[in-house]
Amino acid sequence: MKTVQAFFEKDSSTLTYVVFDPETKDAIIIDPVLNYEPNGSTYWFEQIEQIKDFVHSQELHVHYCIDTHAHADHISATAELKKYFPQMQSVIGKPVTEVQDIFASILSLSTLKTDGSQFDLLIEDGQTLQAGSIHIQAIHTPGHTPTCTSYHIDDMLFTGDTLFMPDFGTGRCDFPKGSAKDLYHSVHEKLYTLPDQTRVFVGHDYQPNGRALAWETTIADSKNHNIHLKADTTEAEFVSFRQERDKTLNAPRLLLPSIQINVNGG
Repeated sequence: MKTVQAFFEKDSSTLTYVVFDPETKDAIIIDPVLNYEPNGSTYWFEQIEQIKDFVHSQELHVHYCIDTHAHADHISATAELKKYFPQMQSVIGKPVTEVQDIFASILSLSTLKTDGSQFDLLIEDGQTLQAGSIHIQAIHTPGHTPTCTSYHIDDMLFTGDTLFMPDFGTGRCDFPKGSAKDLYHSVHEKLYTLPDQTRVFVGHDYQPNGRALAWETTIADSKNHNIHLKADTTEAEFVSFRQERDKTLNAPRLLLPSIQINVNGG
């Protein structure tokens, strides 16, 4: 029986997960955050310390650190965590090379390698990873970004910014090479075909209307209650809604530092 420990980084409303097997002590980390304040370019290691302490307290062996995509709203802590867990391999979706090409051009990052070599493993749709007793299947779910990949482990699904809690909906699709149409098909034709009882762990929780923090839902709840994309939502309805909504959204506060660091491996 695999277990999940969640960590919440409140400044970016990001959720990080440690997935582990209490018996074999095998573990992976998903979407870790480096604490960062742009005023003064200050960073610190609060969440890294929490993860380290938890891993050590449970005597876990961390095989992989997975970024669900190249984040634009927080800095990934993957590179820092590798200093503490040198055997750990970094994982991201293979289309990160598209994102590297895009931002190397937009931001004139002339020295940025755009072959994905900053990461240990570039994973493709349907590919599986074995972290000891933990079996991981990658499901490419583009739309928010081209890189977005969800990870299916037993009865659990880690969706990053593709699918949020039902009362918050779905990820925005207005980043370069983002696509509301792609997101619709990622959710409707891939995620919503998983068993209804599949447990869904989201990448952010923005606590709409001041509700308590939440990070877990199910495929059934999402299909029935997601405010942006239900099982019976049509592609035309979703694309129209998502594109209009995205026009009203501000750029993420940490966009520039985050994307420059994250496409370079964190």
